Amino acid sequence: MSAQKRKDQVVLQLLGKISALCDTGYLLAVHIRYTRPSLMYRSYPQAWMDHYSEHGFMMSDPVVHWGLAHTGTALWSDLVAADSDGVIAAAQAHGLHNGWTYAVGPPAARTIASFTKSGADFTESQRAELIALTDQLHALTEDFDHLPAAMQETLRALA
Repeated sequence: MSAQKRKDQVVLQLLGKISALCDTGYLLAVHIRYTRPSLMYRSYPQAWMDHYSEHGFMMSDPVVHWGLAHTGTALWSDLVAADSDGVIAAAQAHGLHNGWTYAVGPPAARTIASFTKSGADFTESQRAELIALTDQLHALTEDFDHLPAAMQETLRALA
């Protein structure tokens, strides 16, 4: 089994672990360069993704703005004051609760990950696990632009 083949299998395993912790969904914008992620993985409900796109929320999303400007973690509830368009309230209306975001990497290759779950808020150990999984995914795909085109497409298709 080649190293390239293993890379997509590891990414799939990491996404499975993230999914298991985020029953109402997650989004990972991996290695954002010039406002465009190299990879995008998301499991939010389609109704929310459609609503988000139809309303052009990416332009005003405080989570996106925070993630592009910072590294570390932020609870969505702490970003409500910067949410003039009501993106976070709309997300909650679509069943996305307990939201928090983790951003890692330099500005020219930032990864922004957002996580939601039903029930109680994420525990500190769950957050630590999601941070570790995101860090692994970020590091594993650091050479994405130098991978063969077929592997790039395979990694994109895992979404």
